[in-house]
Amino acid sequence: MIDINMSDVISVIESCRWYLIALAVILVIAIITSIVCRKANIVLRGLIRKEAAIVAIAAIAVIANLICFGPMSTLLTLSLGGSGTISAETTEQTNTDVETIAGEGTVLLKNDGGLPLESGKAVNVFGWTGANPVYGGSGAGALNDLYDRVTLVEGLENAGLSVNQDLIDFYGSYDLARGDYGADWTLPEPPVADYDQALLDSAREFSDTALFVIGRIGGEGSDLPTDMSTAPHEENSTEYADFEAGEHYLQLSHTERDVLDMLCTDYENVIVIYDGLSPMEMGFVDEYPQIKAALWCAGPGQTGFNALGEILAGSINPSGKTPDTFVYDLTTTPTFNNIGNFPYDNMDEFMVDKSDPYMGGAVPTFVNYVEGIYAGYRFYETAAAEGAIDYDGVVQYPFGYGLSYTTFEQTLGEPSDNGDGTVSFDVTVTNTGDVAGKDVTEIYYNPPYTDGGIEKASANLIDFAKTDLLDPGDSQTLSFTIDEEDMASYDQSGDGHYVLEAGDYVISLNSDSHTVIDSFIHHVDEDIVYDEGNPRSTDQVAATNRFGFAAGDVTYLSRADHFANMGEALAAPSSMTMSDELKAGFINTSTYQEETDADAAMPTTGANNGMTLADLRGADYDDPQWDALLDQLTIDDMQDMIAHGGFQTAAAPSVGKAGTVDVDGPSALSNNFTGAGSVGFPSAVMIAATWNPDMADAYGSDMGAMADQLGASGWYAPSMNLHRSAFEGRSYEYFSEDGLLSGVMASRAVAGAAEHGVYAYLKHFALNEQETNRWSMLCSWIQEQPLRELYLKPFEMCVKEGGATAVMSSFNYIGNVWAGGCPELLTGVLHDEWGFRGFVDTDYFAGAYYMNADQMIAAGGDTCLSTFDIGTNFVSNVDNPVYVNYMREACHDIMYTVVNSRAYAPENLRTGLETWMKVAIGIDVVIGVLLIGWETLAIRTYLRKRHEAKITIA
Repeated sequence: MIDINMSDVISVIESCRWYLIALAVILVIAIITSIVCRKANIVLRGLIRKEAAIVAIAAIAVIANLICFGPMSTLLTLSLGGSGTISAETTEQTNTDVETIAGEGTVLLKNDGGLPLESGKAVNVFGWTGANPVYGGSGAGALNDLYDRVTLVEGLENAGLSVNQDLIDFYGSYDLARGDYGADWTLPEPPVADYDQALLDSAREFSDTALFVIGRIGGEGSDLPTDMSTAPHEENSTEYADFEAGEHYLQLSHTERDVLDMLCTDYENVIVIYDGLSPMEMGFVDEYPQIKAALWCAGPGQTGFNALGEILAGSINPSGKTPDTFVYDLTTTPTFNNIGNFPYDNMDEFMVDKSDPYMGGAVPTFVNYVEGIYAGYRFYETAAAEGAIDYDGVVQYPFGYGLSYTTFEQTLGEPSDNGDGTVSFDVTVTNTGDVAGKDVTEIYYNPPYTDGGIEKASANLIDFAKTDLLDPGDSQTLSFTIDEEDMASYDQSGDGHYVLEAGDYVISLNSDSHTVIDSFIHHVDEDIVYDEGNPRSTDQVAATNRFGFAAGDVTYLSRADHFANMGEALAAPSSMTMSDELKAGFINTSTYQEETDADAAMPTTGANNGMTLADLRGADYDDPQWDALLDQLTIDDMQDMIAHGGFQTAAAPSVGKAGTVDVDGPSALSNNFTGAGSVGFPSAVMIAATWNPDMADAYGSDMGAMADQLGASGWYAPSMNLHRSAFEGRSYEYFSEDGLLSGVMASRAVAGAAEHGVYAYLKHFALNEQETNRWSMLCSWIQEQPLRELYLKPFEMCVKEGGATAVMSSFNYIGNVWAGGCPELLTGVLHDEWGFRGFVDTDYFAGAYYMNADQMIAAGGDTCLSTFDIGTNFVSNVDNPVYVNYMREACHDIMYTVVNSRAYAPENLRTGLETWMKVAIGIDVVIGVLLIGWETLAIRTYLRKRHEAKITIA
């Protein structure tokens, strides 16, 4: 999401330029005419001036109509189309679900007897963030201000805890504030010297327990600083710098460390609450014996701090698990040297015109996915197995890790080979502790690996489940069925196919990615190749190599010889030059070549077949009736649907298609044009941390219900790019570092929204794993295996399991081809392999220098996320039958999704002119009548006065 800003205003004015110039010319002529005619006789002069005024008013009315019904039509429709109201019942239900998710998604990282607190316990809340908590991220996922938020302090008090208000008032009087995201990275924290001794003395009298709250934010448009010494921020003290050169945003600042030292000197019971959106370096919690407990609360949304209070007070038993790996030193992660700003030094001919309001002067940039399939826990587990790292010295909290106030025993049952390529088994979970709680069962597989063969990680999450609330002594048996084909690896050599290699597959029951509870071996007798004659059961056609061009000239990490090339592969880029071969295939608007086909036939347009889109509700995508309907489409209607897909799908009068509204917001729905919005959910990170698919279902269902009540049919969410790096600014919108966990959660959210007729846009398809240079033709270089096994996985699951019918492509390039115009991605994988039926919208259509409708529809995209006329959001040559056929299919895709949404439910169906259009036409009629009346009166007055003048002369 991009808020309407000055760049948008400039673009809109530019689209109206010729209308405004024409109006200015007419007004100037009218003024000149009125001045020049002063030498005429008084009767004629009066008529001329009245005529000039009438012409000027008529011109203003005509040009205003041309602008309103032309380039401003979409903006007016979105701004004046109404917004609907979310019911009190839905709001109450959503707030309840927000608290439930926060209760299950808060992760207990450490507990040496510090939690839970006793009932009614008095606590001191230290840390500026305690008084100014992080509720979520900024940008598309930001919460709005339409609903009251439960503060962290209120959450504690609502749970029966007593909070030292003097400390909260002290932080409220501090003169630094959290800066605007991306522009100011200030981390306000009063230096120890600013604490009055009397305040500290009274705090020790108030409570023997100190809560230290640390906050870190995230958001759209900027990644987190990897060197705070060069990032804009205000220092908390004039005596020292909060960060030295090379220190980053996700480690303690000097001031935070000083405050922690003070607390651990004054208190024996310190509890750390990390209210942050990305994994932080948390090694400090093990350095102080006084830190008795630590929790991760990753942006709990509107009311989620109530759940935090209940966890601290013991009325909720924490059951969250980390959706990411926490390491001691984030600068040693395999991605650290290959995130950020890498501009090409030989691509100046593709430089964005300096007059462009968005990215003027930018050149193409790149990012190398050097780690291959060894991302997140897959790297740490495999590298440890190969002896390449000391696991305990590197990883603090593994993926899938989280503590509880009770204890559990998990027992793996006897596996059963079902003889059909699947294996089944049960896991019995027993609460062996003293309080009720929930536990998560995590199932991993370790495939057979041949040195130098297909790359394989030694730990791969393949399934998981969460128990019900189990009382002490109670058990629950969970059943699992694993499909062999889900353990296949993508072999990118040769033609490329998924392959299940012969050998022993270790299927394990784990408490986290590193800790195995029990396991068994499933043996595969011979290689199984999922090729054209034997595609995977979920594929329409077999996967085959499509993205060889995206590998580029990069050295990728390999497990061969115990990760022998790790130093070379994970180093920072040594060259900023794109090779001539790759450069020759680089495509942007200036180099895109229009397709031609001498045998292509122009499709029928503008036919009168007597059908409307409503007739196709419930029809299959391939129903023959679609051809008759599509024959009725006019070129203008197709252009409008394709060009104006920003926060809407455009109306098409030729087929009776209603316009629909889309709302933004993976955490809180937001209509940027009407100001309407919804209750805010916890971040996607916290939803994933529940490890409970039912929580994702509640999230999607509530979002769908609220969108429906706001009159919106589309929802720009869920976001499911992976947490490649902790420094991704937008990772709070994404679920996890793992594709399967992300895919399960996203699929359930998509299906939940669909229950209310709302189509969710899977985004950002694909490889939007960093915000830096996202608009600057960012070339993402990656091998086909990690692309398919990791980064496309959640999208694939949402299509196949979630029933998705809408997708948002991404800003970045796949290799040297824009993702929104990449046929291998949008047609080859999405439509052909996965069988997707629906439409693909671009991300915000600001970069006309590389986004264009021609390339998009030829690749399998359908509409541009634009609300006004940019130029390249229109198909450039409607005399070319190749592109008119592409236009026809794009509109088919859009209308298939729309007609099967809530928009075409009988109670919601609304066709015909928009209300503002009817009002405008009414005003036009009134103005026309008045002008005709004035013109008639002016002529009559002129004739009468001229006649009177002749009589006087006579």
